[in-house]
Amino acid sequence: MPSSEKNRIIAISHRETNFSTSSLCVIVIQIPMRMRVFLVFLCAVFSSVYAQSSGHFFSAVRKEIKGERAFETVAFVEKRWRVVGNAGFNESIYHIEEKLKAAGFVLASDAKPSDRMRYRIEKKPMQKPTWEPLSARITIEGTDKPLLDFATNRNMVAINSASTPPEGIHAEVVYVGNGQTTDFEGKEVTGKIVFGEGSLFALYRNALSRGAIGVMAYGLPHYTQPEKNTHSIQFGSIPMSTAGDQKWGILLSYHARNRLLDAINRGNGKLHVQIATKSYNSEELTIIAEVLGQNKPDERFVFSAHVQEPGANDNASGVGTLLEMARVTAQLVQKGVYKPHRTLTFLWGDEIVSTRRYIREDTVRARGIRWGMSLDMVGEDTDKTGGSFLIEKMPDPSAVWTRGEDKHSEWGGSPMKISDIVPHYFNDLVIDLCKQQGKYANWTVNTNPFEGGSDHTPFLEAKKPGLLLWHFTDQFYHTDGDRLEMVSPKTMQNVGACALVTALTLTTANEQTIRQTAQLLAKAAKIRLEAEFMLSQSAIQNGKTREGERLILEAWRDYYMNSTEKLTDMLSVPPSLATRRYIKAAQETIRRFANEKLTQL
Repeated sequence: MPSSEKNRIIAISHRETNFSTSSLCVIVIQIPMRMRVFLVFLCAVFSSVYAQSSGHFFSAVRKEIKGERAFETVAFVEKRWRVVGNAGFNESIYHIEEKLKAAGFVLASDAKPSDRMRYRIEKKPMQKPTWEPLSARITIEGTDKPLLDFATNRNMVAINSASTPPEGIHAEVVYVGNGQTTDFEGKEVTGKIVFGEGSLFALYRNALSRGAIGVMAYGLPHYTQPEKNTHSIQFGSIPMSTAGDQKWGILLSYHARNRLLDAINRGNGKLHVQIATKSYNSEELTIIAEVLGQNKPDERFVFSAHVQEPGANDNASGVGTLLEMARVTAQLVQKGVYKPHRTLTFLWGDEIVSTRRYIREDTVRARGIRWGMSLDMVGEDTDKTGGSFLIEKMPDPSAVWTRGEDKHSEWGGSPMKISDIVPHYFNDLVIDLCKQQGKYANWTVNTNPFEGGSDHTPFLEAKKPGLLLWHFTDQFYHTDGDRLEMVSPKTMQNVGACALVTALTLTTANEQTIRQTAQLLAKAAKIRLEAEFMLSQSAIQNGKTREGERLILEAWRDYYMNSTEKLTDMLSVPPSLATRRYIKAAQETIRRFANEKLTQL
């Protein structure tokens, strides 16, 4: 080949990055000029083929997935006060089992080699007894209307609380402000009920060490809007004693707190308290369903949704959405639409604990986990809750420098270090697929920097890609206002669709998938680098150092360069030379654009 007909890799250019739209990718490589037209055509064919495949998954899932079915599961689960091991939790697990069997999943111990859809229930002895509330009622003596009643405030009794005698107790209430050591000075609380502001857990320890017989606390965060939702109570817990001296704790609503303070100030601070709870030995249950991969069954995509917590959105909606996704997957397998190369796993259990155990207990299984995703609070009717659907990203530079359009939720996050950044294509792929569903269904999709606190964290702890799909800020978060009427079947349908298409795409990924995602990353990198460049220009004008701002742009450049490098893990075999060149070309596009912006800064 004459040198005059040779050229170097130059660039990738885009006309579309959306997976559902065919795209034209141009790779100019060391080939004769007369061959370039053919390769441009070939590249366009590859992109078009994959675009049709992705669209095929969206089309198939949208035909099958039904938010109303997910809502039926939410209706079953949210009626039950769920703590791991208690009756409500276990009934929910067995309800999932019945639905899985109806969808065609076979108990793993009974499965034949030809049965590729299997489930199992893992049982672990619990180190401490489980707990459940039965009833409660608190009345200010001399009044007829209860201060609180379990029938209308199901979160009023703190987890691990003991029962009172059936007839209840009559005792004086002592107000201790914030419950600090100095707040107890000069106050006799032996044989009395301590009432304070802030954490019930901490107040309980302080009060019981001074002889109190029970504790009441108010501590609702501002985002729950207590002055508007005056009867809301967030669930909470007190320490569990194994010495047989367990007492009780009560959580107060804004209305109950003010009413009780008023009674104390008028000299009427005596209460009648009746509480009935159960505590008993049990097992921890985790249910796991799988569609085995045909080529690499030991490698997998894992979904996780926690069952415990008493709310409808948190997290009966995650349970219901994931169960509907499993049902749809079974339908697609049975119709021959979905033939996974790798295994697709669905897990329901105790938040973080079950997911972490799934990863840590089996080192071979852990090595095979390629992607993890948590569904937590995914069903909100945002017009009622005020929440926004969010994709919580794996740690990227926005978790180190949170600025511009990147914002933490009111749940909160702490600044991270550059060394905490986890470069991976998973962030942009999931965002892109969810935004496709958003465009299709007129559904708003937002993101937040990494914060942690749900079932995505065990994946990241194990150095696996892990994302969270959720909603925040929810004014009913962890309160007894989180009931069925706050759940939207349509939202669950949208979340379930984009989450499932992500898993179907990755567990059937081929070289076209890599090429399309490389194009997506190059486009996303340009958009991000341009936005960060503008922010850095403004920051320098306002006194920030040029060196510090260059560091931010360099971090984003490196993040996308390294994320693109990770694309080869989509395949179960080494990629072709052509695909490697495609990746290198995408990286060159990112590098050149970043360096251009760094030069301009």
